[in-house]
Amino acid sequence: MRIGLDAMGGDFAPIEPILGAIEALELLEDRTSIVLIGDQEEIHNHLPENASERIEVFHSPTAIGMGEHPVQALKAKPDASIPTGIGMLKHQKLDAFCSAGNTGAMHVAAMFTIKTIPGIIRPAIASLIPKEDGGFGVIIDVGANADTKSDVLEQFAQLGSIFSKGVFDIHKPKVGLMNMGEEESKGPPTIQAAHQLLKIDQSIDFIGNIEGRDLFNSKADVIVCDGFTGNVILKMAESFFDLLKKRDKLDPFLERFDYEQIGGSPILGINGNVLIGHGVSNRNAISHMLFQAEKMIKNEITAKIQQFFRD
Repeated sequence: MRIGLDAMGGDFAPIEPILGAIEALELLEDRTSIVLIGDQEEIHNHLPENASERIEVFHSPTAIGMGEHPVQALKAKPDASIPTGIGMLKHQKLDAFCSAGNTGAMHVAAMFTIKTIPGIIRPAIASLIPKEDGGFGVIIDVGANADTKSDVLEQFAQLGSIFSKGVFDIHKPKVGLMNMGEEESKGPPTIQAAHQLLKIDQSIDFIGNIEGRDLFNSKADVIVCDGFTGNVILKMAESFFDLLKKRDKLDPFLERFDYEQIGGSPILGINGNVLIGHGVSNRNAISHMLFQAEKMIKNEITAKIQQFFRD
């Protein structure tokens, strides 16, 4: 397996991505190699001379900044590390591509280069959320689609269910629709319509609406929401973790909210394994993102999604 890593992506590039790649080798299988994509000279300036042969370098002369407009940047910099990595994934020179760089550029490049899986209306970004029972739940979408229709929310449920089943080996993940109340009549028309679609969808185990207080219990394995709501939930969880950490109030459960342990968020619904990391990712977060990418490859998540929408 070959996993590409954007060495120029993130607030602390290239040092933290490079050191994260080195740390990741302790987590990854011996047959997995990492390809650092970025300015070759700059990478070699920070890569130890005795670095493992499992780390390769692929030259990409430019990089897309965190604040650049995604579409404009991709047009102006076709040789940047993000479009280069996505292109290598398209041509099967990589099995996955990861970056802590410009999220919008990652999403746009993935959609227009490796394309959306036929049948998918809109790809979604998924993230993991700790559960009180020791496991993890999947929340989808967390930022790709701020405004969604009911049929898109139904597909998010299907994507999240496939991901949860494949990565966490849950036979039949329980799917909940985030709403302002448990009753079917609650929420805006789009949510009410999505509830009716999910209720008759035989491909998932829909348990009904859930509320914000159900995020961390075992009521649902997959939490479905629009990207605006999901992003607010994700950022609020991160902020509470930071507040509790500053006050030295963490316990083993709360420590699992650390974004560094989760690593990255996959874009589901595209023809390849693409993961997006937090812009402030350090080496620990990068290493866990690469580990998560390997799990997606081993569990053939993309192939399973393709098969589901082909049948």
